[in-house]
Amino acid sequence: MNGVMIAVSVLCAIGAVCALILVVASKYMSVPENERFPAIRACLPGANCGACGYAGCDGYANALAEGTETRTNLCVPGASGAAKAVAEVMGVAAEEVVRQVAFVKCNGDCEKAGHKYEYEGIQTCSAANILFSGEWACPNSCMGYGDCERACPSDAIHVVNGVAVVNPAVCTGCGICTRTCPKHIISLRRFAEDRVQVRCSNTQTGGVARKACSTACIACKKCEKTCTHDAIHVVDNLARIDYDKCVGCGECVEQCPNGVLVKL
Repeated sequence: MNGVMIAVSVLCAIGAVCALILVVASKYMSVPENERFPAIRACLPGANCGACGYAGCDGYANALAEGTETRTNLCVPGASGAAKAVAEVMGVAAEEVVRQVAFVKCNGDCEKAGHKYEYEGIQTCSAANILFSGEWACPNSCMGYGDCERACPSDAIHVVNGVAVVNPAVCTGCGICTRTCPKHIISLRRFAEDRVQVRCSNTQTGGVARKACSTACIACKKCEKTCTHDAIHVVDNLARIDYDKCVGCGECVEQCPNGVLVKL
């Protein structure tokens, strides 16, 4: 019995010493929290999406609180409301948030895209991509297994007939899907400004691209020749738009023989 009491006493003593050490460490080794941090953090939605360029909302709030040159309008999910609230806490002028939404640069659904083989492995895009870049003939096609759909915190993207489709009314522009896609065919576009989009990512030559997908860009350059604003050019066998020059007239959309260009 005495042995048990001695063991208990020793454990209690060790616990008391450890507790005392923790108390002293918390007092003398703690990092003081910036007084503005809690107020700034309360303005952010807590999506922790990383679209602002920081490791979650805490990281962004810390950068703002430390008085760096970090802009107050980097929270895409929080939009202008969060930017205005943060600006009020910081005591600076509010900056508008440019709304962004995701866009899938592929239109090769099950009827339009060709197969290389029948894939029967793990039903994820990342897994399928390991095996010869997937089953589709186009090396830049949407895999269609929904990694982006599962990653989206807003339920804004779904696979329809083998291709991911974004609902811009729901998309917050967090950019998680762009980082999830193993093919990197999802990008963010400015909702109001970037209305004309290239719905293809295939950089193969015209004939090869057409065999892989009936709606692929074939680098015919009709769009390039049509544009009077010098805003679209075919580079590496794929039409690319310079949005600093594009006025959104849609003339190139009407000339595209494969429906690659769309006006949203």
